[in-house]
Amino acid sequence: MKIIPLLILFLSLSSSIAQEQIDYIECSQELLSRIKNNEPIETQIDILSASSLEELTSQLTTDAQKKAFWINVYNAYVQKILSEQPELFNPDTRGQFFSEPRIKIAGELLSLDDIEHGILRKSRIKWSLGYLKKWFNPEWERKLRVNKIDWRIHFALNCGAISCPPIAIYSADELDEELDLMATAYLKEHSTYNDATQTVKTTALMSWFRGDFGGKSGAKEILHSYGITPEVPESIDFKSYDWTLSLGNYKSL
Repeated sequence: MKIIPLLILFLSLSSSIAQEQIDYIECSQELLSRIKNNEPIETQIDILSASSLEELTSQLTTDAQKKAFWINVYNAYVQKILSEQPELFNPDTRGQFFSEPRIKIAGELLSLDDIEHGILRKSRIKWSLGYLKKWFNPEWERKLRVNKIDWRIHFALNCGAISCPPIAIYSADELDEELDLMATAYLKEHSTYNDATQTVKTTALMSWFRGDFGGKSGAKEILHSYGITPEVPESIDFKSYDWTLSLGNYKSL
C-alpha cells in the first residue's frame, strides 16, 4: 500500500528535477537554430509553453540573459509565424501581426509588441519615439523586463521586412560583443555620410525610437563612436523603410 505514495513522490521529484535542468537560453538558441535549418521545433515550443514565470525569473537574472533569451525568442517566432501565415504581413494586418498575443511563455500569451516594447524596452509606449513609459504594467512584464534599455537591440530584432537587421543567434556570455558587431554592420550598411554638408542619412529605426538613442544628438554621437561617420555629424536624416516581406535573413556571429 505504500508503493503508490512512494511512486507519486518519485514522479513529482523527477518532474521537478527535469524542470530544473532546462536551460531556457539554450532552448531559445536551439529553437532559432532549428527554424534556420528547417528542423522540427515542437519540443522547444512545448518547453517554452510549459515554462512558468518563477522558472524564467530565477534563471534570467541579468540583463544580458534577458536580452539574449528574448531576442532569440522574438526572431524565432517572427520566422515561424510568417512562414506559416505570410498574409499577416500585408499593410492592412501588419499592426495586428505585432500586437496580437500568440506566443505562450511563462504562463502568459504574449505578443511580439509585448516582448519588444514591454520586456526589451522596459515598458515603453510603442508610438512615443521612445520617450514615454507605460504607467500600468502586468506583473509578468515587471518581473521579466530588462533593468536598462539597450539601443543595440534595435539592430538585433528582425521583424520580417527587407530593411530589418539580419538574424543572429545570441548568447548571454558574449552578448556585448555580439550586439556591437551586429549594430556596427547594420549601421555601416544603412548609413551614408556627406562630407561637404556633414550630414548623415541613416536607418529610420534611429528616428522611430530616438529616445532609446538619446535623441538626435545621441544618435549622432553613436554613429561617430561606432566609426560610421568620421566626425559627429552636424545634421541627421532618416531613410525610408522597406516593409517588403523577407524571411530567412540569417547572419553568423
